[in-house]
Amino acid sequence: MWIADNWKDYEVLDTSCGEKLERWGRYILLRPDPQVIWNTKKERKEWKHLNGHYHRSSKGGGEWEFFDLPQEWSIHYHSLTFHLKPFSFKHTGLFPEQAVNWDWFSDLIQKAGRPVKVLNLFAYTGGATISAAKAGASVTHVDASKGMVAWAKENAAASGLANAPIRYLVDDCVKFVERELRRGNTYDGIIMDPPSYGRGPKGEIWKIEDSIYPFIELTEKLLSDKPLFFLVNSYTTGLQPAVLTYMLNTAVARRRGGHVVSSEIGLPVSANGLVLPCGASGRWSSL
Repeated sequence: MWIADNWKDYEVLDTSCGEKLERWGRYILLRPDPQVIWNTKKERKEWKHLNGHYHRSSKGGGEWEFFDLPQEWSIHYHSLTFHLKPFSFKHTGLFPEQAVNWDWFSDLIQKAGRPVKVLNLFAYTGGATISAAKAGASVTHVDASKGMVAWAKENAAASGLANAPIRYLVDDCVKFVERELRRGNTYDGIIMDPPSYGRGPKGEIWKIEDSIYPFIELTEKLLSDKPLFFLVNSYTTGLQPAVLTYMLNTAVARRRGGHVVSSEIGLPVSANGLVLPCGASGRWSSL
């Protein structure tokens, strides 16, 4: 398992009874997590000193209960800064476990010794975008949500990257890739973090089990003659690391050579030293 253990501003304090207790900077949040199926003793004092608690509804969805939590605050990862805002559907605008991937591709970009172009698809609030830009890449950031793209711009500016070579686009990712192929554009690195289910700006339906493999095959055609990496993330339980490895081997490595490795990603839990699973990632690199 790849573990995101370099955070100072974020921490999983404990887990029990379907919930994870987290520290986001100076604030303590309690949120549901479907992986937490155990019932263990809640010995951390923070269980009783929450700033926000997301309550899952038996009818689906849920709502926040706040205790002295600002509408927005920031946390830091190395030299990057992220603005956080509690969503109506439990998220805060950041997936901290992805830091293990940011470090991986940032190292590849920095060691390339040449200009690197990166495409970030389903790019959300830009964690991967600003990580790649900070490492020296020019980045094309694509997401179907106008609000998420605006948020990514805020994060870039907060990280000192307001003038970095980042192109922000509100678009359906599949249609964007199809247009880029017609234009003849290529990229040295590709990142995709697709949702399990979603809709594009014009109602286009995305269902990951049906769409992900043909989309990887399509997007592989955008790799340059000297590509560096291809990263696919999954939060869908059916897409285990072995599945990601198979897809990248057949869709990318078969044509490009290189090396594929996939693994669960996770976050260490301070209370017991265990690791909370947070999905899986598949990595192809040319090295």
